[in-house]
Formats: sequence, C-alpha cells, structure tokens
Amino acid sequence: MASNRRALVTGASAGIGEAFARELARRGFDVVLTARRTDRLEAIAAELRERHAVEAIVAPLDLARPDGPEALVAALESQGLHIDVLVNNAGYGVTGYLDDQPWDTHAAFIQVMMTAPTELAWRLLPGMKARGYGRIVNVASLAGLVPGSAGHTLYGASKAYLIRFSQSLALENASTGVHVTALCPGFTYSEFHDVNGARPLVSKMPKYLWMDAATVARQGLDAVEKGEVVYVNGRVNRFIKALFKLLPDRLGLKMTERQGRRFRVRRAQESAS
Repeated sequence: MASNRRALVTGASAGIGEAFARELARRGFDVVLTARRTDRLEAIAAELRERHAVEAIVAPLDLARPDGPEALVAALESQGLHIDVLVNNAGYGVTGYLDDQPWDTHAAFIQVMMTAPTELAWRLLPGMKARGYGRIVNVASLAGLVPGSAGHTLYGASKAYLIRFSQSLALENASTGVHVTALCPGFTYSEFHDVNGARPLVSKMPKYLWMDAATVARQGLDAVEKGEVVYVNGRVNRFIKALFKLLPDRLGLKMTERQGRRFRVRRAQESAS
C-alpha cells in the first residue's frame, strides 16, 4: 500500500479516468481529481474517502485553457501538495474531417490531448526526480499504433505523439526512479463514444474487442510499476498491433480505410450523398 503518496488523475469524472482514481485509492494513494464536471468529481471523491480512507481532493479544471496546467500545479504547490503519480487521461474525439471543424476546435483538442499532458509532466517531473520516485501514465490508444483513417483526423495522431513522448521520457529518466508508461487500450466501455456521437456505430463492434475501464486502469498501474514503457491492453489488441507492424503501409492503410467507413461518424457531405 502507498504511504503519503499522492496521484493526480486528469479526466477523472468518468470512464478510464474514474477507474484510475478508484484503483489508485484502493492501493492507498491519496488522489487529486480533475475534470470539468465538479458535481461528478465531488461524488467520486466522497466515495473514495469513505471506502478507502484516503485524501481525495477535487480540482475542477478545463485543460483546454492554455493556462490550465500551470494554474493547477501552482494551486497544488500553494497547499504543499506534491504529486508522485501523474495519470494523463483527459481526452475526447472530434468527429469529421479536418476541414469540417473551425480551427478553434482543433486548437482546443491539441491543447487537451498533447500540450496539457506534456506540460503537466514537465512541471511535475522535477519534484518526482528530487524525491527519487515517480510514475507517469499517459493514456494513449491502440489508435496510435495503427495506420490512420479518414475522420477523427487528429485523434490517432495525438495518441501516437503520447506514445513517442512516453518512450523518450522513459529513457531520459531510466535511472531517476521515475517510470513512464504509454497505455494503449482499444475499445473500452465508457462515455467516450456517447460524447462524440459514435455510440450507434461502435455498438456494432464484436464484444470480444471491448474491455472494461477497471481492467484497463489496473493493468496500466501494474505496467508502470513494472517499468513497461508501452503497454497494449488485451490479447486481441496486441495481435492487431503486431499485425499492422508486419503489413506494408499501403495494405495497412487500405485495411483501416475499409473498417473506418463502417464505424466512423460520417461528415455531412457523405451523409447527404
């Protein structure tokens, strides 16, 4: 069990983030929960305090704010709260093709999915190194390990970034006591597909492709503790990763395009045709 160690979980109000918060509290970590939905965070925090007797702090924040990570870390430091475990989980998807959305939508997406996790790691890493202990889990995706497809243009790209970022950060801190893991789940039961409007489509996916959020979180914490730099959840997802690694790029792109036409939310031009 953890002793006087604290974890920060972004996107902690639902899905994989909530599962991480629960699993960390079960393991004895105090937790700081951040997301936009204050009421949901408060309910989770109250449950964790009662069930696991840990300190659970609610820090509502929209990471789309460029000053968000700095403000969050400054607020924690002003209270004398150090962070030993960082779970960069906050994320969402933007439907359609790149030019279907205004630039502000994409800029906010890049801020949440790439800039914020990078900045949080940068701000919290010195303290972890000074204490000789730190764990950083960047929740990426199987989408970052397979060829891109049309639609959700920046999603796979952002996850591929998190994977490469995690690899470099892990190498840079191999002798510091700080472990870094890129966690790569596939389809996971959560609110993610409800928020981006893809639920009716992804519900057609075979059940064997799906995992529950609690299992994903538990495996992620086990992986970072063991020092696994990239961890793909589930045998099926590991098989998919290996398959695309062996395929020529041209064939891989054709396969993802064929599947993408079945399960993506279509742009207006396609729906009207």
